[in-house]
Amino acid sequence: MSDERDRYVSYLLRLWQTTSSNKIVWWASLENSQTGERQGFASLDAISNYLRQQTDAETEPGERGKE
Repeated sequence: MSDERDRYVSYLLRLWQTTSSNKIVWWASLENSQTGERQGFASLDAISNYLRQQTDAETEPGERGKE
């Protein structure tokens, strides 16, 4: 059972808008609901890359594709 909890990650996503040089800019943060750690991002690509790195780090060799 503890094994299943170790494979579970939950984030709170926050998005907000700012204006820079008359352009609308979206910012984002992810807060890990288990640890409270918060990461800031300047693009959706950056969030995607971060989540990919986090899930790749959590996946054991040979476990990809299994549920």
